[in-house]
Amino acid sequence: MDVSTEVRYRRSASGLTKVAHVFAITSLVLLLVWLLHYREGLNYFSDNGYRVFNVHPFLMVFGLVLFSGEALMAYKTVPAERRMQKNIHMFLNLIAFILGAVGIRAVFKYHNMMNITNLYSLHSWIGIITICAFGLQWVIGLFTFLVGNASGSTKARVAPWHVCWGRAIFYMAVCAALTGFMEKATFLRLTQQHEARVLNFTALSVLLFGIFVDLSVALGRYI
Repeated sequence: MDVSTEVRYRRSASGLTKVAHVFAITSLVLLLVWLLHYREGLNYFSDNGYRVFNVHPFLMVFGLVLFSGEALMAYKTVPAERRMQKNIHMFLNLIAFILGAVGIRAVFKYHNMMNITNLYSLHSWIGIITICAFGLQWVIGLFTFLVGNASGSTKARVAPWHVCWGRAIFYMAVCAALTGFMEKATFLRLTQQHEARVLNFTALSVLLFGIFVDLSVALGRYI
């Protein structure tokens, strides 16, 4: 690869990271507009089942998708030594997992309040598999790269699999979010065009965030 091509990839990857952050902010703003303006707000401890449910999409997007995406990009967005970048990567993923787990607990609570069967849809299956895989990936990463006594050769063998599985789980989190938006829109039978547009643009922003996070990670080796 010549120098000009390397510089082009370097600039491309940096720009993609910035674009990913723009879509992260856009997703969060649109999600809050939808939940607070159209869906009565959110409160895990409310007696209103709908407000309890609204905690679920908020934490799954804000927690599992956005924080895990930031964790994937941490090696380029955190100006620190490699060890500190790893610590921040693990910490952001831990926050993502905790918020995602609480988000899943919220939807189970809502179902129990409304006497609705749990785990009946493709969206719920993808979500449960994703959060379980996410937790397992985090534990393996913690004991392999940070607190364990794994040898350098073991780390070298595990690293590519860790990266690939991390990206795959992130895809699954995005997929779970998108199928959740579609499922909710179907159940609500949205009749207001404004609300439908907000929901669609929220889902589109989440999708674009996922795409640009992955492109940023894929081009990371050129930086």
